[in-house]
Amino acid sequence: MRQFIIAALLLIGLSGCTTPQQAQFSHDVVTTETPWSHQNFDRNPNGFTFAIVSDLWGGYRNGIFDVAAVQVNQLRPEFVLSVGDLIDGGSEDRARLHQEWDGFDALAAKINAPFFFAGGNHDLTNPTMREVWQGRYGTRYYHFRYGDALFLILDSEDMDVDRMMAVYHARAKAIAVIDADGYDAAKDMEYFHMPERVSGTIGHDQSAYFEAVIADNADAKWTFLFMHKPTWRAAEGKSLARIEKALEGRNYSVFAGHEHSFSHRKRNGMDYTILGTTGGSQRPNDPNGFDHIGLIHFDGTAPSIAHIRMDGLLGIDGQLPAGSDGLCFQASEC
Repeated sequence: MRQFIIAALLLIGLSGCTTPQQAQFSHDVVTTETPWSHQNFDRNPNGFTFAIVSDLWGGYRNGIFDVAAVQVNQLRPEFVLSVGDLIDGGSEDRARLHQEWDGFDALAAKINAPFFFAGGNHDLTNPTMREVWQGRYGTRYYHFRYGDALFLILDSEDMDVDRMMAVYHARAKAIAVIDADGYDAAKDMEYFHMPERVSGTIGHDQSAYFEAVIADNADAKWTFLFMHKPTWRAAEGKSLARIEKALEGRNYSVFAGHEHSFSHRKRNGMDYTILGTTGGSQRPNDPNGFDHIGLIHFDGTAPSIAHIRMDGLLGIDGQLPAGSDGLCFQASEC
């Protein structure tokens, strides 16, 4: 089904936006004095809007993403992208993994626009999880064009199998201690000293794939990159460096998740954003830990990027959507 959606998008608009009907503005004022500022309406036929959602897991909070789906539909983006951690995962039980993915597919189906998957550490932490992903959705990293924009969806869990399993087992041990005795009891364990826990990995083949994609799309006016972990922080040979090098002289924007706390910085003169949450856990005293939806409009020249807090996106009646009662969208305010 997911491959069908992407194929359909390719047919109807990924290689070029269709031109909408141009609204006609008319009036019967005959004097030079007019009660409006100007008539330069924003009617760029090359413009489009898309949305981004962030982490659901790492402490799933029931009901949040259901409300986000309603709000995304109110915003009416042309498509929606993610930055991973879509299921709880962390298992080699195929039946359980399929059940969790069935649950997420049901959530994603509530969004009217096409939804583009990205994998996080909750989704891709062992070979079994990779196989389940690939059997359901295909490739773990990919790209597409939409008009003059190039989209790169990366896999930040791109480790060799031995290292992946070492990280997986260390993570499982740490989670067991956290569940039993709390975070402080686990913070000195092996997993918390593994660089992959924080920054992830981009492998050689993946870097080569995106280098070729970037070269083949030299006419793209902007490139958008999506990944789960902020791989630009990883050590040389595992980081985003080769892809950043390929993008030198090009305009681009980078989005990641994983930290459950919103932050933004300039790097290489470009915008690098770590998103907050769209249903994942939050640290109680973190003012930047909040649920939100990213909304990006690209006019064919440069993006306009906004982040809308879910507790501020109201319906026609001035209220949050049905199902919001009892939900808290920022832990520091609960």
